[in-house]
Amino acid sequence: MSTSAVEPGTRLAERFRLEDRVAESDGATLWKAIDEILARPVAVLTFSPDFPRVHEVVTAARAASRLTDPRLTQVFDAAEDDGRSYVVSEWVTGDTLADLASAGPLDPERAAGLVAEAAEALAHAHEANLYHLCLRPSHLIWTTGNTVKVLGVAVDAALSGLTTDQPALDDAEGLGRLLYAGLTGHWPGDEEEDGLPSAPMDDGHFCTPRQVTAGVPSYLDTVTVRACLPESRRGQPALASPADVAESLAGVARPMPIPLPYNSPPPSVTVASPSEGPGTDRHTAVPLHRPTMQRPAPAPRGGMVNRALMTVVVLLVIAAVGVGAWTIGRSLGNPGAPEAQTSPTAGSASPKTAPQAVKPKKAIAFDPLGDNEENEGAELTLDGKPGTLWKTDNYNTAEFGNLKDGVGLMLDMGKSMQISDVVATLSKAPGAGVELKVGDKPELSALKTVARNKDASGKITLTPEEATSGQYVLIWFTRLPADTGGFHGTIYEVVVHSPGSA
Repeated sequence: MSTSAVEPGTRLAERFRLEDRVAESDGATLWKAIDEILARPVAVLTFSPDFPRVHEVVTAARAASRLTDPRLTQVFDAAEDDGRSYVVSEWVTGDTLADLASAGPLDPERAAGLVAEAAEALAHAHEANLYHLCLRPSHLIWTTGNTVKVLGVAVDAALSGLTTDQPALDDAEGLGRLLYAGLTGHWPGDEEEDGLPSAPMDDGHFCTPRQVTAGVPSYLDTVTVRACLPESRRGQPALASPADVAESLAGVARPMPIPLPYNSPPPSVTVASPSEGPGTDRHTAVPLHRPTMQRPAPAPRGGMVNRALMTVVVLLVIAAVGVGAWTIGRSLGNPGAPEAQTSPTAGSASPKTAPQAVKPKKAIAFDPLGDNEENEGAELTLDGKPGTLWKTDNYNTAEFGNLKDGVGLMLDMGKSMQISDVVATLSKAPGAGVELKVGDKPELSALKTVARNKDASGKITLTPEEATSGQYVLIWFTRLPADTGGFHGTIYEVVVHSPGSA
């Protein structure tokens, strides 16, 4: 099927209905489509018959589909045949870095936070030998869900036919350029990029961020120079990989939603724009109504009444001081009197040890049927990084395809201890059934169910109804939410609290 024969309304794989042609270049066409099974928008790439790199693009997409970092665009499907080759991926809405920097430099810490997230995500991709190679401001998105998303890992390089013998260095340089763009509102290249003007030059070299924008912290200037401005390094070592960039930005605050000032204009909603890159929406201002804030009416002045009240207060204070002085004097005059003993009165709370976080010794995927449930990423639930995760295997139904009663994540605490509660961060997809089981043997029959959540999503706290102790803590999925083309459970972070911790 030629690109020209693919029209709005075409259905691929009997589920993806093409709706709007977003962009077209060199025989590849980007569509906004609808996944009719899960009722959500997706991005679809189709190709003309003479597109020379279909095999490379589909192969790259299939490899990228195995990446689990939520900050990287998810690939849902990819197929290659004589007439209907395509790639289906996540449809991302939000503002690109170019959008954010179009009005001028970002707050330095915010720019650094965005790039730090991107660097960590790309470091995970590099661990799987997948690279970007063509990072531009349009590839870094601050989504409408207030998260960072990096578009096009592996796929965009295959689309453009880009190859390199130093992918780690190239992606580190790309991250440095994104940081430069955020700090200055300029692009360190010979031509403008995504609407950002080319960076100013001094003696044939690009100026450093501090030379372009006042107020850029020196350490961010140094990170940018080490990543992408070799002429200005002055003997400093280069940042040679995304992991190096991530480490250099590890201490920066991560981006949060931008607060609206009191007198800011109404917020906007996003609508599709054909001029944007793969899988993104640019925003068009649409006024939304906000409640009007009213000032409380000023309280009436009560001159004589206020003076009378003030006189009463002064007299009461004098009386209280007199009574206190008399009581102290009486105590001093009776040195043999026994000291007052304080004792808890009825209804008073006895002091308790505040629960403290205890890090488990190990985390593994747990399937009592021994079906080799996906274990990759289990330890990442204990690393304190909200962007890393573990997923169960993918199933056809929420009830595990009627193959089993559940699967879960088993935590070995190293020794038996009292469990106050377990805080788990799940995916935002609703409908998960979760139980907390605790015991001293890593066997399902030896673990007691101590807490339940029948419709779990996001950050949840599982608190035992009574005192519970054990060495093994199991977060047990009894039902899976619909997510990314099937049903699976996701855990980003787990924190166990115990009152007996030091």
